[in-house]
Amino acid sequence: MRALLSTFSTQELRHHPWRNASAVVAVMLGVALAFAVHLINASALAEFSSAVSSVNGQPDVELRARQGALDDALLARVAANPGVALASPVLEVPVQVWVPEGQPLGVKLLGVDALVVAGLSPALMPVTDERRGEPDARRFDLFAPDAVFLNAAAQQAFAGQTQVRLQAGATLRVAGRVNAPGAPLMVMDVAALQDLTNRVGQLSRIDLRLTPGVRAPDVLASLALPANVIAQRPEQSGERVSNLSRAYRVNLTVLALVALFTGAFLVFSVLSLSVARRQPQFALLGVLGLSSNERLRLVLAESALLGLLGSVLGVALGTALAALALRLLGGDLGGGYFSGTTPALLWSPVAALIYLSLGVAASLVGGWWPARATARMAPALALKGLGTPAPTGARRHTLALGLVLLAGAMAFAPPVAGIPLAAYVSVGLLLVGGIAALPLGVGWLLDRIAPHIARHTLPVLAVERARRLRETAAVATSGVVASLALSVALTVMVASFRDSVTQWLDAVLPAQLYVRSVGGGGDNSHLPETLVAGVAGVQGVARVDSLRATPVQLAPERPAITLLTRPLDLKPGGALGVPLVGNPLPAPLPPEGERVVSVYVSEAMVDLYGAQPGHWLPTLAQAFAEPQVRGVRFFVAGVWRDYARQHGSVVMDRADFLRLTGDARVNDLSVHLADGADENTVRERIRALADTQGVAGQIEFASVGQIRATSLRIFDRSFAVTVWLQAVAIAIGLFGVAASFSAQVLARRREFGLLAHLGLTRQQILGVVALEGLAWTVLGALAGLALGLAVSQVLVHVVNPQSFHWTMELVLPWARLLALCGAVVLAGTLTAWLAGQAAASRDAVRAVKEDW
Repeated sequence: MRALLSTFSTQELRHHPWRNASAVVAVMLGVALAFAVHLINASALAEFSSAVSSVNGQPDVELRARQGALDDALLARVAANPGVALASPVLEVPVQVWVPEGQPLGVKLLGVDALVVAGLSPALMPVTDERRGEPDARRFDLFAPDAVFLNAAAQQAFAGQTQVRLQAGATLRVAGRVNAPGAPLMVMDVAALQDLTNRVGQLSRIDLRLTPGVRAPDVLASLALPANVIAQRPEQSGERVSNLSRAYRVNLTVLALVALFTGAFLVFSVLSLSVARRQPQFALLGVLGLSSNERLRLVLAESALLGLLGSVLGVALGTALAALALRLLGGDLGGGYFSGTTPALLWSPVAALIYLSLGVAASLVGGWWPARATARMAPALALKGLGTPAPTGARRHTLALGLVLLAGAMAFAPPVAGIPLAAYVSVGLLLVGGIAALPLGVGWLLDRIAPHIARHTLPVLAVERARRLRETAAVATSGVVASLALSVALTVMVASFRDSVTQWLDAVLPAQLYVRSVGGGGDNSHLPETLVAGVAGVQGVARVDSLRATPVQLAPERPAITLLTRPLDLKPGGALGVPLVGNPLPAPLPPEGERVVSVYVSEAMVDLYGAQPGHWLPTLAQAFAEPQVRGVRFFVAGVWRDYARQHGSVVMDRADFLRLTGDARVNDLSVHLADGADENTVRERIRALADTQGVAGQIEFASVGQIRATSLRIFDRSFAVTVWLQAVAIAIGLFGVAASFSAQVLARRREFGLLAHLGLTRQQILGVVALEGLAWTVLGALAGLALGLAVSQVLVHVVNPQSFHWTMELVLPWARLLALCGAVVLAGTLTAWLAGQAAASRDAVRAVKEDW
C-alpha cells in the first residue's frame, strides 16, 4: 500500500496539484476556523475563571444572599460556630472612576477584612507601598477610610496616579497594591467601604474556612441559615462562568465547523472526479491482482493524506489566527461575555489533536463514496470502457429518503446537558440526505427543461450532457449545495432573530426617554430617591414608571436569574407592558391566611426551572426574607419573551415587591412625555433638577431610539462572525465547482476537439462550458435554497430554543436569499467559464487524433 501511495497516488497529485490543493485548502480553512474559535474561547474562559478564582479565593464554603445583600449581623454568628475556623466578610461594589483621559472607567471595588482575608484569599491581601510614609503609618492604611489598593490592571489604567476620583464624588488615596489578576480592581477596608457607599450593615458574601475534620453539610445544618441565604462551593463560581457563555461558545464552534463540513463535500467532489478519471488505471491494478478491499483502502489513504495535510496546516493557521484575534480583539467574539479582557493564548495539544482528527475524519467521510465506487468496480469491464453499473436509483433514493426521515426524528429529540446535539445531527442528516437526492432532482428538472430548448444547439449540448451525466453534476455541485444551504439557513435564522428582537424592543420600550443610574449594572447602583420623586413633577412629563432589576440566585451551579419589578396593570384587560407568549392567567383565590402574588416568567424559566404557567413557583419565596414572605405563594400567570436574559427572569408588580421587601430603590425610570413635549427640553429640565440636588454625576439618559440602535448594533456584532463563516463556506463550495470543471475540461478534451472539427468556434465551445456551469449552479442554487429553508426550520424552532431558551417567529428575507443565490450562480458560471478556457485550445483539437 505504501508503494502504491508513493508511486501511483503521487503521480495524480503531481499532475493535478491545483485540484488537490483546493481540497487541502478547504480542510485547512475548516480546521483553522474551528480551532481558532476554540482557542479564543478557551483562553478567554480560562483567564476569566482565573480572575474569578483569585478574587474569590479558595474558601470551603461561600455564603451569599439569594437576592440583595447579606445582613452583616450573620457574620458574628457564623464566626462563633465551632466548625468555622475563619469567616471573611466581603463587600463588592461596582464603581465608576475617572481615568487620566477624562473618561469614566468601570472598576470593581472590594471591601475586605485585612485581619482574615490573607487566610482565604491571599490575592486580595493589601500590600502597603514601602515608598510612602513610615512603616507604622503604613500599617494603619489597611483600615484607613480613604486608602485603596490597586491590582496591576488598575495601576495601568490609572497611569500611576496617587489618588483616584470616583464619579460619585469621593476621592480615595492609593496606598499600595494587591496581587489579584484580571480586570481593574480596587480593595479597601470593608467597614470603610460600607460607610463610603451607604451600605452599612450589608455584605456581598462571607467566605468560610472550616475546622479540619468537619463536614460542610454538618456545619451548615448547625448554622440554621435563613432561607434567603445560599451556601455554595467555590468551584461553583467557575461553573456559573462557564454556563453563562456555554451555549454561545458551542454554537459558535458549530458554525465554525460549517467550513469543515463543506470541505468534506469538496474532498468528495475532488476524489470522485479523480477516481473517475483514473478508472482505467484502477481497473488495470485490479486485473493485476489488487483486490477490491485494497482499492478501497488506497482511495481512503489518499483522502486521509489530503485531510492530514490540510489539518496540520489548519492547526497552525488556527493558532496564528487565535493569537492575532486575542491581541487585536481580546477574548470577545461578539457575545459580550468576555469583553474588556485580553487573555494570553492557551494552546492545548489535546485540543489540537482533536481538531486535527476532525479534519482527517471529514476527509475520510468525503472519500468514502469514491472509495466504495472503486471497490465495486468490475476491472475487466472497466478496461473495455464499459464501466461499472451504478447503483439503482431506487436504492439511492431510499437512502436519501431514510436520511431525511431520520433527520426529522432527530429534530424532536431533547437537548443533552443543555446542548442541542440531536438538532445538530439532524441538520447534518438533512444536508447529506438532500445531496444524496440531487441526481433525482437534477433529472426531474432537466427533463422538464429539455423540450423547451430543443431548437437551440448550444443549450441542447449543455443540458443534454447534464441530463445524461446527472451523477457528475451532483458531484460537482455538492459543495455549493452544502455551503449555500447552510448560508441560507443562517441568513433566515439571523433575519428571524433580528425581526423578533426588533418587535420585542418595541414592546418593552414604551416610553420616549429613560433615566438610568450610573454604575456597574445589576442591583449595585440606584437612582437617588429625591430625584425619583422629583422627575414626575417636571414640566412635560406625563407619567413616570420605575424599574428595578435584582439578581436572584435560585441554584448555586447556575447563573443568577433577574427579578424585574415594575408597575403592572393587573386588572382584567389591562396592558401588562411585557410581550407575553399566549394570554395571562387569572390568579386563583388564595386559602384563608395566604396571599397570592402573580408573576410572569421568561421562557428560560420554563426550560431551566420548570416554571409552568398556571402552576406555583415556590423557589422564588427563598429570595425573600422572613417574616414578610410568610404565607405568600407565587403564581405563574404567564410566560413572556426576554431576549436580554437567557438564563431566566421573573417580572413582578412593583407594589407586591414593596410589600415583600419595603425596598423602594429603583435602577431606571421610564419617562412618558406629555403630548407636544420636546424630548431634549425635558431631558435638560431633568438634568437641571439633578444639578440642584447634586446628583448629576449619578444619572445618565437614553432615548428609545438610542437604546434600539445600541441593542441592534450589539445584535449585529454578535452575529457578524456568521457572515465571515458563510463567505468562507461559499468560497469553498466554489472551489469545488472550479475543481470539478477543471477536471471535466481535461477529461473532455477529445469531446471538445470533436466539436471543433464539427465547426464550433472557440467562443461557442466556451459558451457550452459556461451554459453547463450555469445549469449546474442553477440546480445547485435551487437545491441549496430548498435544503437551507428546511435547515432553517431546525435552527429557528429547535436549536435556538434548546440553546438560548427563547422562541422566535420565522421570517424569510426573500430579497436577501435570492441575491445570495444569484451571486452563487453568477460566481459559479464565471468559474466554469474561466476553467473552460483550456477547452478551446489547440490541444483539444489534437486530442482527437488519439482516437484515429
